[in-house]
Amino acid sequence: MYIINTYNKIGQAGLDLYDKTKYVITDVLDNPDAIMVHSAPLHDLVFGDKLKAIVRVGAGVNTIPVDRCTENGIAVFNTPGGNANAVKELAIAAMVSITRNVEAASAWVKTLKNSESEPGKAVEKGKEVFRGPEIMGKRIGIIGVGSIGSRMAKACSDLGMDVIGYDPYLLPMRKKDLRAYLNFTDDVTEIYKTCDYITVHVPLNDETRDYIGTVEIDMMKPGVYLINYARGPIINEEALNAALLSGKVKGFATDFPTKAQLAIETVFCTPHLGAGTPEADENCAVMGAKEIMDYLENGNIVNAVNLPAVSFPRAAGARVTLIHSNIPGMLGMITEKVAAAGLNIENLVNKSLGEIAYTILDFNTDFPDSLVGELEALENVKRIRVL
Repeated sequence: MYIINTYNKIGQAGLDLYDKTKYVITDVLDNPDAIMVHSAPLHDLVFGDKLKAIVRVGAGVNTIPVDRCTENGIAVFNTPGGNANAVKELAIAAMVSITRNVEAASAWVKTLKNSESEPGKAVEKGKEVFRGPEIMGKRIGIIGVGSIGSRMAKACSDLGMDVIGYDPYLLPMRKKDLRAYLNFTDDVTEIYKTCDYITVHVPLNDETRDYIGTVEIDMMKPGVYLINYARGPIINEEALNAALLSGKVKGFATDFPTKAQLAIETVFCTPHLGAGTPEADENCAVMGAKEIMDYLENGNIVNAVNLPAVSFPRAAGARVTLIHSNIPGMLGMITEKVAAAGLNIENLVNKSLGEIAYTILDFNTDFPDSLVGELEALENVKRIRVL
């Protein structure tokens, strides 16, 4: 039996996929084979010796100690795209809200609740303060055109906006598919210098922390609107707050407000609601459960952030998977021991991701326990499994 430990509330549609004759689902940490987590921080987690995989039921994995997982041969999965529509919808709503002063206008209208008369006349007199422009015809720059950014591009194009995107990691064929909705630039400064709106949809890592700071904001048009429904630290807080107070940035919409930003009138903020829909929860839970089951039962890897993608049908006998350092001669050392044991390899795949590699060996026979021990003894093997 495999033990799956759940952190946070995981969508029932995903949990229902597990065959209860093979899996035990529990929210009590008991040396599980895999963990499903939504947003709980796991950096202080002590790994059990059975832990083979962690799946983030969502996209960002900043709450998971990915490097430590890799060193211990633990696969880390996420569910990209499962919550993309939810984030896109809220980002669009936030963009319209900061442009049309929706939050302030709504709050002002509610102050009329104690008036002796109906609010109609007072509203007509006071509405001038809250008038804002339309977004149609304005130019929006999208930094990061992945699952969420590409949906933003289509929605903004459908709303009549001029859309420009920047994503140096996007494959050429994917860019070709998206050109119906936006133009791409290879120079992100073109976005800073020409756009009325700028929205970021990139993961938070060492490369993207403080990605937009004083230098970038200085390039922007006066009165630009910024939208951050990715992760807060992507935009430098000190630089942004100064630009908001000076009016250089006319409005800022975010899912990750800081205490200082709560006091700035031109900040529209939500409490990390981007992916907070029942549909997104279910989509991500289903994706995560499928990834975990395929990895535990077949060794296939889909949407791992620390291991290469590997997926193919199994042979009739044993399947052996190895996570090991990506060093010259490593595959030869593995196959040499297999050959010395008199075994024929039916199928073999070996892929690497940076300093880590993943190997699958398929056989038409059983795999001897003694050979497992020999492979485990190889210095650079982090984990071996026989399936």
